[in-house]
Amino acid sequence: MWEKAVLGMAALRILSGSIEIVAALLILKVNQVEKALVINSGLAIVGPLILLSTTAIGLLGMADRLNLWKMVWIFAGITLIFVGVRK
Repeated sequence: MWEKAVLGMAALRILSGSIEIVAALLILKVNQVEKALVINSGLAIVGPLILLSTTAIGLLGMADRLNLWKMVWIFAGITLIFVGVRK
């Protein structure tokens, strides 16, 4: 049987992928660069939210197996990802 945290993470990734596919279909439907950019910009919000959510679920699922320093390193890594993408 699967762990609850793994199921939650997988469900969020399936949701994210579904949103991406729907957005791609919408972009094809509108067939205008300006509207396609607006749709694409909306996806820029979804990606980081899914990343944070899946990481949070994973960490909660492993909380009893991780010490404080490992959690600090993981959060530092996520922060660096966001800083690197932003700049």
